[in-house]
Amino acid sequence: MQESPQHATPALPSVDDSSGLMLLPFVLSMIAGSADVIGFLGLGGLLTAHITGNLVLLVARIVASEPVPLSYLIAAPVFVIALGMTRLLVAVLERLGITSLLPLLLLQFLLLCLSLAFCLSAGPRVDPNTASMIFAGMLSVSAMAAQNALVRISIRGAPSTAVMTTNITVFSIDVGDIWLGKDAKRTALARARAKHTWPAIAGFVIGCAFGAACEPAFGLRSLALPTGLALLASLLGLVASLRSGVGQKSAEESAQDATSSPTARTDLSGAVRLALRSQMMGTSELKPPRTDATDRHE
Repeated sequence: MQESPQHATPALPSVDDSSGLMLLPFVLSMIAGSADVIGFLGLGGLLTAHITGNLVLLVARIVASEPVPLSYLIAAPVFVIALGMTRLLVAVLERLGITSLLPLLLLQFLLLCLSLAFCLSAGPRVDPNTASMIFAGMLSVSAMAAQNALVRISIRGAPSTAVMTTNITVFSIDVGDIWLGKDAKRTALARARAKHTWPAIAGFVIGCAFGAACEPAFGLRSLALPTGLALLASLLGLVASLRSGVGQKSAEESAQDATSSPTARTDLSGAVRLALRSQMMGTSELKPPRTDATDRHE
């Protein structure tokens, strides 16, 4: 009984594969920046994209004996659980031979849509400590967990789109290597990395600025901004997936044409004949000659 063939792990796309994928970290950073500021201003200080900031606020309130919102207490556990569920989803997709970039982009978009829907249903006056608003905040936290996961495991060469401390550190060191470095290989690597890092930094800052401008004017309805950007990111991922599929299909057809061409068949049959000839020659050398036995009887 033959075993069913297992699906090969799909190749990860790279930010250098197309202009759309090169733009993707910039868009994702705008999503993180705008969602972070809107959540902080409209959801009682909740930082949806920065678990570090939530931990700082949580510990500061505990030490100062101030009331601690429930959203502060559960933000980090929800983030970790969402990361685990996202990794489990990626494992399933890999078993099925499906690239995980587009599904995770769609997951981020879906979670932000749900968060926006809960915020819209709450009306203009929002109490961030109600169950519906806490749930809306956790949906945004889960969306940012999906984003943090996808830049790690679904695309090659992408910088962090939510952790600007790391990006600014890496970018500053790379600029120093570009200006002061004497090793040409290290300088080229730093230049390539800086080309990908600075758009993420710029996107986050721009997203924060737009979020800070929109939330006082529109309240939590301004979550439509990161949700719309998430839709744009999903479209970029869709276009990249379609191009990748067309390119892979063309490569497979070219390989099949090369194998089935008369020249390839001639080369293959010639190689087979050579292998058989060498095998026959090797076998004949191992057989004892019959003439010796005949001579001894005579």
